[in-house]
Amino acid sequence: MPDEKDPNGKNGKSVGLVDRIKTGVKEDLESLKTDFPAKAKEQVELLKKPSKTQVFLSIFRHKHDDTPRNRALGVLSNVFLHLHPAKINRDSVRYSYTWGMGGITFYLFIVLTLTGVLLMFYYHPSKVQAFRDVLYLEHDVPFGKLLRNMHRWAAHLMVIAVELHMFRVFLTGSYKKPREFNWNVGVILLVLTLLLSFTGYLLPDDQLGFWAVTVGTNMARATPGLGNEGPFAPKFITPYNDVRFGLLGGSIVDANALLRSYIWHCIGIPIIASIFMILHFWRVRKDGGISGPAAVVLDSEIKEAKK
Repeated sequence: MPDEKDPNGKNGKSVGLVDRIKTGVKEDLESLKTDFPAKAKEQVELLKKPSKTQVFLSIFRHKHDDTPRNRALGVLSNVFLHLHPAKINRDSVRYSYTWGMGGITFYLFIVLTLTGVLLMFYYHPSKVQAFRDVLYLEHDVPFGKLLRNMHRWAAHLMVIAVELHMFRVFLTGSYKKPREFNWNVGVILLVLTLLLSFTGYLLPDDQLGFWAVTVGTNMARATPGLGNEGPFAPKFITPYNDVRFGLLGGSIVDANALLRSYIWHCIGIPIIASIFMILHFWRVRKDGGISGPAAVVLDSEIKEAKK
């Protein structure tokens, strides 16, 4: 005979799935009534002291209690005194764990910076001269075609490397506490990388770049609140003052669009991306280095217990 306390039996009859669900819901409601006031009070207290919240602590530096241990940590965790953490989990730096995508992405950015500066010596951002400069670079400048292809393929690889890097961070849960702020910085860097790739499309001033920018900026017209065709667009937003007009410097893809793409691609976005990369690397160091799996103890490291 089933026990009366058995959830699968009551008075000799099996309890159905619906009854068990009802019982579980009642128990959850009872626990919610008990825990909710305490949790609500805790959240209200945190709102009164925003500097104590985890969001604040993940973004801004905070002072620890003045103890010998914390003074030592203040030195060991200083990024200028110790570029690398004093202690690291050896499994967190395994290539099979990190894939090396963060370092590869930064390396590709350096390659793009160097090749981009060299390309600027042979390029004029004008409607008549831009495509001629590309042809001159490919056919007359020594190693010019190699230089341009290095820049182009490094740009494609950087987009792939950034996406794989974020994929690895997501799979390993490295975006969780205390690294949630650095994850948001990484998302911004992903957007900036895509914008760098997009603005570089128009610079050769060929048909591929012209139509890519035409389609991309036409999509910008549907931006919520900023595009004249997007949702929540104010009445004063028109095709002549919306976000598309601001990107192109006019209503069509013309000389103004080429000049603005050149400035954003060579000056504006690289400076912003460099600032965020410095912040990104600094936060990796301040958050204790690269997050890794649970430490593994080798057989050779296990000490025999003293008898």
